[in-house]
Amino acid sequence: MATSLKIDDTLKQRVQHLASQRRRSPHWIMLEAIQQYVEREEARESFQQEALASWSAYQETGRHLTGQEVRTWLNTWGTEEEKAVPECHK
Repeated sequence: MATSLKIDDTLKQRVQHLASQRRRSPHWIMLEAIQQYVEREEARESFQQEALASWSAYQETGRHLTGQEVRTWLNTWGTEEEKAVPECHK
């Protein structure tokens, strides 16, 4: 799928300069930027959807962990006394 992209002269020069310094083509620089942007925005959307689902589940069940319970559990990570995730409660 061929797509054209119109950018102003200043941005075009910046892309060309960066491409030259990185020994890449301007096309590669622009493609990389678009890929990184799309991946970041997809991750952000996924995080938001996960947060909304978690909030919905909490509203339905009331089950949760307190911040202190989570911190206590996380503090065991990487130690010989590493613990499994605690059980949620009301």
